[in-house]
Amino acid sequence: MFKYNCLNPIAKIGLSHFDKTYVKCDDINDADGVLVRSASMHEMELPDNLLAVARAGAGVNNIPLDKCAQKGIVVFNTPGANANGVKELVIAGLLLASRGIVDGINWVSSQAGVEDVAKLAEKQKKQYAGKEITGKKIGIIGLGAIGVKVANAVSNLGMEVYGYDPYISVEAAWKLSRNIHHVYDINEIYANCDYITIHVPLMDATKKMINTEAIRLMKNDAVILNFARDLLVDEEAVVSALKVGKIGKYVSDFPTPLTVGVEGCIVIPHLGASTEESEDNCAVMAVDQLRDYLENGNIKNSVNFPSCDMGVCEKEGRIVVFHKNIANMITKFTGAFGDLDINISELNNKSKGEYAYTMFDVDSKVTDEIVDKLKVIKGVFRVRVIK
Repeated sequence: MFKYNCLNPIAKIGLSHFDKTYVKCDDINDADGVLVRSASMHEMELPDNLLAVARAGAGVNNIPLDKCAQKGIVVFNTPGANANGVKELVIAGLLLASRGIVDGINWVSSQAGVEDVAKLAEKQKKQYAGKEITGKKIGIIGLGAIGVKVANAVSNLGMEVYGYDPYISVEAAWKLSRNIHHVYDINEIYANCDYITIHVPLMDATKKMINTEAIRLMKNDAVILNFARDLLVDEEAVVSALKVGKIGKYVSDFPTPLTVGVEGCIVIPHLGASTEESEDNCAVMAVDQLRDYLENGNIKNSVNFPSCDMGVCEKEGRIVVFHKNIANMITKFTGAFGDLDINISELNNKSKGEYAYTMFDVDSKVTDEIVDKLKVIKGVFRVRVIK
C-alpha cells in the first residue's frame, strides 16, 4: 500500500490513475509520493520516508532538487504534457503584438454607453492598425516540446522560421518541419528576425540571456515573446529599449512590477498551461510516472536523476541504489552481492551529472543484510527494496 499527498489541487482524471493500492493522505510526513504544481517546497522539511515528488508541469524551480537528490528522492516533471496549451497562447501573443488588438479593445470598452460608437470606431481604428505576420521572420530559441510545436504552427501560418537549439534531441528533430531554418549562432536570430520567442529552461547559463547586448543586435521594432520563464529576460533592459523605440513590443506570460502597466508590454497572467486539457495531461503523466517508480523503481522524466528502466521485475528481488557518480561504485556494489553469494541476474546503471542510479534484479529475495552492506558504501544516498 502506497500513500500520496497533494500539495496543490490535481486534476481528477490524473488521480483516477491510482488504483486501490494507493491511499491519499493529508500530511506530507506520511507520504511515499507527493504531487505538486506551484506550491514551494524549499522551506519544507522533507521526511525520510518520502520517495518521490511529481511536478504536474514542466518548471521545477519550486522544488529543492539537490536537497531531494541527496536524500534519494526522485523529482519528476511532465515535459510536453502542456506543450499544446502553451503553443496556442504563444500564437495568441504573436497576433496581439502584431495588431493593436489590446489597445483597440480597451478603447471600445471605454466607449460604453456612447450611441454612435460604431461611427467613432471607424475613425479611431487607424490608431490600432498593425502588421500581418505572413512572410515575417520569427526566431525560436529552444526546440523542445513547446518550441517545436510553435515552429511548426507559425510555419503553417506563412512565417519564415529560424530555430536555434544546440542540444536539440533526435526526437524533436524528427518532429520539426523541413521548412525550419536551423541556425547555429543565436546572434543570427537576434539580428535577422522580426519576432523572437524563447522556449528554454531557466538555468544559470540562460538567466537573462535576452539582455542589453542581445537587444542591441535586434532589428528596430522587433517583438520579444516570453512564455517560458520571466528571469530568462532582463526586463530592465527590455523596458529601456521600449522607451527609446528600439523594440516594438514585449509579450510576457509573467506579471512583474517591472512590466505591468508599461507601454509596449503585453502582460498575460501566466495562462500558458492553464487549460483543462493541459492540466489533465500533466496530472495523468505525473501520476503514471510516480506509480511506475514506486511500484517498479523505473525512472522517466526525472530532473535530478537519470532515466532508468528495467520494466517489471520477473526475478526474485529488485533493489535500487542512489549514489554519487564516482569511480568504482559498481565494483563495490557487485562485491557486496558476491560476499553474500547473491547472484545478479540483471543490472542497469545510469548517471546524470554528479548523481547516479543503479537497479539490480537478483535471483533471491532481498535481505536486510545486503541492504545494510550497500548503505554503508561511501557515496550511497539511499537503498530501496522494490521486491
